[in-house]
Amino acid sequence: MKLSLGPLTYCWNKTSIFEYYQAIADTNIDTVYLGEVICSRRREMKYKDYLELAHMLAAKGKKVILTTMTLIESHSEINELKRIIDNGEFAIEANDMAAVNLASEANIPFICGPSLNLYNRGCLDIMQKLGMTRFVMPYELSRKWLEQVLTQNTTPFETEVLGYGYMPLAHSARCFTAKHHQKPKLDCQIVCLQYPKGLLTQTQESQPLLRLNGIQTQSAAKVNLINQIPSMSKIGVDYWRLSPTGLEDIGLINQIASSQHSELIAITPSHSAIECNGYWFGEAGMQINQSTNAL
Repeated sequence: MKLSLGPLTYCWNKTSIFEYYQAIADTNIDTVYLGEVICSRRREMKYKDYLELAHMLAAKGKKVILTTMTLIESHSEINELKRIIDNGEFAIEANDMAAVNLASEANIPFICGPSLNLYNRGCLDIMQKLGMTRFVMPYELSRKWLEQVLTQNTTPFETEVLGYGYMPLAHSARCFTAKHHQKPKLDCQIVCLQYPKGLLTQTQESQPLLRLNGIQTQSAAKVNLINQIPSMSKIGVDYWRLSPTGLEDIGLINQIASSQHSELIAITPSHSAIECNGYWFGEAGMQINQSTNAL
């Protein structure tokens, strides 16, 4: 099973983004997803900047995938989507049915991102006929569900599962971060830059609840399925995805890449706090689930 780095969901400044991916280039990670998936108003990075990063990473031996927006809301975003799909050099991840449509019409193979509502084998078969080569499992589904799907896989396609990072729960046309600052979405002044890991919200009892990230709502806790890597490999998962959170990812990637299966249980990220692994085990998403320690 290979390691992949999902697209950056947060709004960082351009310098930080380049520093992050330059550090990623020196790791043993196999695949890197690049591109804006949340909001086109995050203007720190342009299409040409992502291409520059893509070429740099490819020169270091990484497989690069250009990812697309999760929620398409304007003609300008459609035009940018077409630009990504027609790049002619790098594979694409489709996070919206508009991307699936355009890729299929152009006869361009694509990866189905986790935001597509693909909840049964019939949907996956349709996507495969349209050109899907890999399927990133929606985060709320379980190992049991995936095992059932893979046993029906008469025509092989690759499978990818989120193994580490904050979990996207929902997307909305509203921008919650802008609303928190009492700013209109169309004139938000890119306040997301103030929250490099999203804006943490709490319950009235001061317990972490959610993480606001522009139009995206995330889990307050991280998914941490490092110790499930051996079992994922056994059932046929091809890629174990890490979602970017900061430069601390570099050490974790190197640890995982250099560890044998028997050593994975010893990897405990020093920056890790509470975890939410329940969905993978068919339980409530906020459940920590102690069986993460079982190989």
